[in-house]
Amino acid sequence: QQPLELTRKILRDKLNKKSSGQPIPVFPSWVYERPALIGDFLIGNSLSTDTTVPIGTLPLASQESMIVEDLLYVLIGVDGRYITAQPLVGRQNRAFSVDPNLDLSIKELVTRILPVAASYSAVTRFIEEKSSFEYGQVNHALAAAMRTLIKEYMILITQLEHLQRQGLLSLQKLWFYIQPTMRTLEILASLATSVDKGECMGGSTLSLLHDKTFNYTGDSQAQELCLYLTKAASVPYFEILEKWIYRGIINDPYSEFMVEEHELQKEKIQEDYNDKYWDQRYTVVQQQIPSFLQKMADKILSTGKYLNVVRECGRDVTCPVAKEVIYTLKERAYVEQIEKAYNYASKVLLDFLMEEKELVAHLRSIKHYFLMDQGDFFVHFMDLTEEELKKPVDDIITTRLEALLELALRMSTANTDPFKDDLKIDLMPHDLITQLLRVLAIETKQEKAIISADPTELTLSGLEAFSFDYIVKWPLSLIINRKALTRYQMLFRHMFYCKHVERQLCNVWISNKTAKQFSLHSAKWFAGAFTLRQRMLNFVQNIQYYMMFEVMEPTWHILEKNLKLASNIDDVLSHHTSFLDNCLKDCMLTNPELLKIFSKLMSVCVMFTNCMQRFTQSMKLDNEMDRLTLEHGTMLGPPTEEERAEETAKKKLTNKLLAEHADNLHLTSGFEATITKFDSNFSTHLLDLLDKLSVYSTNDCEHSMLNIIYRLDFNGFYTERLEHMSAERSRKAAPLLPRL
Repeated sequence: QQPLELTRKILRDKLNKKSSGQPIPVFPSWVYERPALIGDFLIGNSLSTDTTVPIGTLPLASQESMIVEDLLYVLIGVDGRYITAQPLVGRQNRAFSVDPNLDLSIKELVTRILPVAASYSAVTRFIEEKSSFEYGQVNHALAAAMRTLIKEYMILITQLEHLQRQGLLSLQKLWFYIQPTMRTLEILASLATSVDKGECMGGSTLSLLHDKTFNYTGDSQAQELCLYLTKAASVPYFEILEKWIYRGIINDPYSEFMVEEHELQKEKIQEDYNDKYWDQRYTVVQQQIPSFLQKMADKILSTGKYLNVVRECGRDVTCPVAKEVIYTLKERAYVEQIEKAYNYASKVLLDFLMEEKELVAHLRSIKHYFLMDQGDFFVHFMDLTEEELKKPVDDIITTRLEALLELALRMSTANTDPFKDDLKIDLMPHDLITQLLRVLAIETKQEKAIISADPTELTLSGLEAFSFDYIVKWPLSLIINRKALTRYQMLFRHMFYCKHVERQLCNVWISNKTAKQFSLHSAKWFAGAFTLRQRMLNFVQNIQYYMMFEVMEPTWHILEKNLKLASNIDDVLSHHTSFLDNCLKDCMLTNPELLKIFSKLMSVCVMFTNCMQRFTQSMKLDNEMDRLTLEHGTMLGPPTEEERAEETAKKKLTNKLLAEHADNLHLTSGFEATITKFDSNFSTHLLDLLDKLSVYSTNDCEHSMLNIIYRLDFNGFYTERLEHMSAERSRKAAPLLPRL
């Protein structure tokens, strides 16, 4: 009794922990304290008394009559005078002791009949035990079906007792009449023992029953019995299943169903990298999947999930093809019903997202801003925010940026976008490379190691930290989840920085026009700088063109086409994720090695533009000094004391500015040497990038990356050096041949 009570308590605590609502009910304690209610043998309460006549002293006919009466008692769980039940040890089968003085011929027949009593004892204990609330509805239903069969058995025993009282029941007749029931009780006891040993509940009980039913193929009587029990036991399970696949509701108080619900807030979807709501709100519990539904488990999960999402949005859903699910050995029947429910659920949710919630229009809006296909908006926005974004990120006033964003949206063609108000500013705490490492770490479970090994310690500028964010409401956040938005942000930051570098190089081109005013000797210095600037501009513009028109646009068109053909929301999720993954991969954002080289190239370009701007500024200031000196020294005659003081002040200011802008140049061996150094660094990194791209596109069959090489090396300028690098690599890889 004690181990059973402990088992019930463990099960009860487990179920109450999972169920956040009403605790499961409990039988009153007296149910377990009164052993006579169980219907099994009460050890120590046999019919034998002190006046029992020793059976060995009786004639054979009297022995048979006495033993038949005893057997009728034993067959219903009551000890006889000469046959008594032994105490149970653990979960072993019931054993009996027979009076040793009994005639051997009678005893032989008795030992053949006693297994029926042992089976009855096992089944009765099972029924009583599994009727407790803790064991779940499937076990309750199985116990109830067994109880019905036991009632039939009790009727048989009553009829045999009637014959015995009329003196018409011999031991041979009893053995004959009990034969059919013997097989039935044996099967019931076997099932009871198997469920007990496996500690089965819910779906696992149904799996066991289904497998037993199949194993009895060829034994029609046994199979029919198992089929009856499985049908009865499956009724509560199928009621839960019907509610799930037809309405998207789980009503599973005893945790028996194959789908388990976890409490998650759908609003949190915006804060998490991973889409926990969709992936983890409902999960499949493997041990609770009945073996006959194993193949359909994923579809069952998806069907309920789809309907549940629509219900969460306040719409009532009732499947028009709803039909009662009944257990059968023909699995095709389940497949057809579940397929119909799945198709309906898929269509309902897909139509809801595509038409009512305008999913494609939202994706198009995100593409306008994150993938930079709204050209005039970005020109306005970058013009307005240029000065603000040059500041360190801690000095930037976010509300000012938000106001400038609003202004840029209203001034451009983006003003017609109905979802423009969902666009927000986001100043990230780390640069793009660190963000990429964080995301990769989430997938590889090494986040802490990477972040601690490579922290962003330098103060970020607004340009490095800047990104857009987008407000996505439920249920669109199932598709445009935080993980997807993070990928969009990475693509945007990558392209935004390229656009910034391009603008800086164009500004250098504008400021370089002043070189025409300088002396011929100075202008010659600029020839190398002009050439390098043009090469850098060619590189940045071609990279941008490649990303926008050879990666994103074709991939976007494939996504749009796939979304039109999608038949369910999982397809939509898959196509959208595939679109983002392909964009990230082809834009070199999933390859840390390529990204680092590209980052170095961008750094060289930015340093070059800063240097050129400083040098141009210093040249302007130098010219201004010469002009001031010339004006005072020639046109106006000797300067007055006041003019001298004013000129001295101007020269001091000019010298100070010169010192600020031109110190770096004087530290090197002159402007030409600086430009040569930039040229060398840029060429080295660019060749390294082209070489790595060539290797990756060859080895990994990433042929799209070859397009970058064709664009950047359109006239064969780098071909010879690339071939030399390839030959050098092949030479190093080849094994050394022994000399002859």
